[in-house]
Order: sequence, then structure tokens, then C-alpha cells
Amino acid sequence: MNVSTLEWSITLGVTIAVLLFDVVVIGRRPHEPTTRETAGYLAVYISLAVAFGIWVWQFHGGQYGVEYFAGWLTEYSLSVDNLFIFLIIMASFKVPRILQQEVLLIGIILALIFRGVFIALGAVAISQFSWIFYLFGAFLVYTAAKLMRDTEHDDDAENSMVRFARKYLKASDQWDGSRLHTVVNGKRVLTPMILVIIALGTTDLLFALDSIPAIYGLTQEPYLVFTANVFALMGLRQLYFLLGDLLKRLVYLSQGLAFILAFIGVKLVLHALHENTLPFVNGGAPVHVPQIPTLLSLAVIIVTLVVTTVASLYRTRADSKAGKH
Repeated sequence: MNVSTLEWSITLGVTIAVLLFDVVVIGRRPHEPTTRETAGYLAVYISLAVAFGIWVWQFHGGQYGVEYFAGWLTEYSLSVDNLFIFLIIMASFKVPRILQQEVLLIGIILALIFRGVFIALGAVAISQFSWIFYLFGAFLVYTAAKLMRDTEHDDDAENSMVRFARKYLKASDQWDGSRLHTVVNGKRVLTPMILVIIALGTTDLLFALDSIPAIYGLTQEPYLVFTANVFALMGLRQLYFLLGDLLKRLVYLSQGLAFILAFIGVKLVLHALHENTLPFVNGGAPVHVPQIPTLLSLAVIIVTLVVTTVASLYRTRADSKAGKH
């Protein structure tokens, strides 16, 4: 895929412009957004993501278009799972509803930074070491196994970094708007906002470790990896407020994502076997290993997400009816 410097520049420029619009225009005053407001902005962001995919399909070819859509859907699904953790963080630190927009924006910016770093590192590793796909594949299968056992998200946002900060930093439980520090009893102390930022940052770091190997299993084009991640994070803040309690009804989301990550992990291992010869296989001679087409991967991702959503809503509806009787 040949991406010119101009194309990269335009993409980065549009990305920065959208982020500035989100910060300066939408987030200029902390408030609890209405359903109409969130639905409108979310529709715009999703339309932009789909339009970009169509543009890639038309100007770079159908194969790259399929790779983009497969990567975008996978990253979007992982981002929705990330919202569960955001919900836990909001509840654990009792973030006022009026400040949740600003907190979510911080989380999304941190996610973009971490993913950008891992995208660059992943691109360098792939160009230098083709065997890195074995490592990526094994890591995704391991992550899938952990997710499959994760029937319920941990309701405690106090990870080791937050506990360290609580112990060694003078932090208060008193909020003072979006300020990072305030004065309590004549002493300057940190507000819970700093602890929330630490919790969001460590969470985003862990999710970046999962998401980047996953998308490199669908495309090895850094440009598509970057844009799929950016569009997956756009509108995530609006999605948080729009879905609300619906997020808690997606009880099988972790299992669906586990299946997708395991599938991509196997795809990565097959790709690694295709790219590398192993001394203990066929006497070190090249071995023909079947590859999983990206179009098939896209179909598997879509079907898995649909089945997961329908099954989750059916389960929660059945449980709700059973609770009424």
C-alpha cells in the first residue's frame, strides 16, 4: 500500500482537527450531554469512519478496504469493552456526572497516545523480525483465554498504580471541579481527578497491549492500523452516555471478544508459519500453510459481534422476566 507523505499529513491534520473540535467546542463546558446530542455526534463519527473505509476501498483497492473495516470493527469492539472499565472507574471514584465528559476525553487522548506508540513499535518489530507474529499470536490466544474466564468485570478500579498514588501522594476524596489539586483545612492536596487519570492511563496501556497485536493480525499496513484505531476511539465518549445501562446488558461481550482474539491469534500463527521455515518441520524446507483470507476474517468478526449482542440482550431480558416472577 503506497501512502504518500501528503496523505499521511492530511490524515494527521484531520485527526488533530477533530480532537481539537472535541476539546474546544464540545468539551468547552463540562455537562451531562442529552441523548439527542450524543446520538448526533456519534452518527457523525461513525459516518466518517465508514466514509474513510469506502475511500480506502476506492483509491487503494478492495483488499485494503476489507482490512480497514475488519480492523476498525475489531478495535471498536475492544473500545466498547474498555467502556466497562471506564464505568467502573467512574463509579469507584464517584466522578460527578457533570465531569464525566471531561474525564472520558482524558481517557481517550491517553488511549490515542499509547496506541500510537505501540503502532510505531509494532511496525518496526514486524519489519525487522517476521517471527514476531508467533509472539503476537500466542499473546492474543493467552488474552482470549483470560477473557473467556472473565464472566464479570472486577468492580474495583484500585489497581496497584492507584494504590501507590494513594499511599505516597497527598490525595483527598474531595472534588473541586476538574482541578488536580485543592485546599483542604488550609493544606494543598490532590483531588481524586489525579487518581482517575492514573487509573485511566494504566487501563489504556493494558488495552493497547491487546488491541495492537489484534489489528496487526488483520493488516500489516501502519496507515490502516493507525486510522482504524483513531476512528474506533472517535465518538467513544458519546457512546458511553448513549448506551448507559445497555453496556451492562452486554453480558457475553467478553466471550465474543475472546473468540475474535483467539481467531486472530491463530491467523497470526498461520501467517508466521507461512513466512518462516522451521528446522523441526519438514526438515527445514518451506511448508505450504493455508492462510485465512481477510474477507473471511471480516465475516467472522461481524457474525461473532451480532451473535454476541443478540445472545446478551436475550439473556438479560430472560433474567429480567424471571426476576419479576
